[in-house]
Amino acid sequence: MLGPGLLFAGAAIGVSHLVQSTRAGADFGFALIWLVLLTNFLKYPFFEYSHRYTAATGESLLNGYKRMGSWAIISFTILSLVSSFITISAIALVTTGLTENLFGTGLSIIQLCTILLVLIVAILVIGKYRLLENMMKVMIVILSITTVVALAAAVQHGSNVKPGFVHPDLLTTVGIGFMLALMGWMPAPIEVSVWPSLWTLEREKNTRHTASLKESLTDFYIGYISASALAVVFLSLGALVMYGTGETFSNSGTVFASQLVHLYTQSLGKWSFLFISVAALITMFSTLITVLDAYPRVLSGCASLIFDHPFFQKMGYAYWLWVTLFTIGTLLIITFFTSSMKNLVDIATILAFLTAPLFAWLNLRTVTGKNIPTEFQPPSWLKGISYVGFVYLLGFGVYYLYVRVMW
Repeated sequence: MLGPGLLFAGAAIGVSHLVQSTRAGADFGFALIWLVLLTNFLKYPFFEYSHRYTAATGESLLNGYKRMGSWAIISFTILSLVSSFITISAIALVTTGLTENLFGTGLSIIQLCTILLVLIVAILVIGKYRLLENMMKVMIVILSITTVVALAAAVQHGSNVKPGFVHPDLLTTVGIGFMLALMGWMPAPIEVSVWPSLWTLEREKNTRHTASLKESLTDFYIGYISASALAVVFLSLGALVMYGTGETFSNSGTVFASQLVHLYTQSLGKWSFLFISVAALITMFSTLITVLDAYPRVLSGCASLIFDHPFFQKMGYAYWLWVTLFTIGTLLIITFFTSSMKNLVDIATILAFLTAPLFAWLNLRTVTGKNIPTEFQPPSWLKGISYVGFVYLLGFGVYYLYVRVMW
């Protein structure tokens, strides 16, 4: 039964958790735990609709966008194209840094990154979707165990707040900006909701089993609740281990992750190095392998719906072309634009945040369309949460623009 939902969890539990959630705890203690829980709750209908739509129609959410009009699928394609190279490169850079931190290979960043990308491509070539799904099940279990052990040790150790520490104010330009960025990628950008629908169709090809709505939603809830719970765990780790230490934390994801491992080892002892390092590395590696599979599927699917050409209709050819382009593009970006990575990630984050209301609305429209049987449409209470979530995303998007312009 389990598959696409866990792959979603693997994709979501990445930068948003290891860096953003941990940093929320490191910079503000437990003050933002309400924001993490609220954002996960109000976003969840829009991710659930991906599973619901595919179970009802047997087609991906991309087809639902196409039914809304060419403008919808083209808008989604442009956003995915802009964010894909930046997102994969940023995740690859953090993953490479953590790998070096754990194993001490002595290789350069570009050499080690090349090895990781080649390894992932080999996994996708040899095992395809089936191996990816099975690997993710193992990685999620290991990640859950290591993070829970790390959190238990942190709770037993207690807070590291130094006497005289001044608690930071959230209602500043920096604090508000961080909250908006945290919401944008918590647990993942809304456009990621398309990915499980594509994985569901691929899983049907492999297993020759069409999942029922109940099976699809069970898979979704296990993956989504896991991602949400681990966001709280990483925030708690940051609050217990890093908050109030007086350390200045880097804006670089790679450096920040290394600081996390160092402070954890310093506070709890060398025994904890393995647990937090493995948890951090699996967090990022699971994200890297899922995004390197998902973006080619997404853009291949988009191209097949936009262009009426035999090449684009053969998903296999287009998929491997995109895998190759992303692998080469990631290495080039890391080689020549590492110093600009923060600005590039900011662009991707801002785009994802500002377009979230649009894709939230599209997801709601697709799952309540005329082609969806009544028994598959969301119940009234779920629609109610969707409306509140839409206003929440739209309101903070407008507020973000106000802050950028007026402040």
